[in-house]
Amino acid sequence: MASNVTNKTDPRSMNSRVFIGNLNTLVVKKSDVEAIFSKYGKIVGCSVHKGFAFVQYVNERNARAA
Repeated sequence: MASNVTNKTDPRSMNSRVFIGNLNTLVVKKSDVEAIFSKYGKIVGCSVHKGFAFVQYVNERNARAA
């Protein structure tokens, strides 16, 4: 399971982070986001908020694939 934290403060991690918007978080849970996006690469962080989520991958290549 990935961490609940995506690294907001490290600008180098921005290229390996994916924003998911327009997310119905009443239905979609963190485990669902991880299951859907893990097929693109290793997830090191995932944070789900009302209406959106961030997925932090280990590298930029995985984020671009997603």
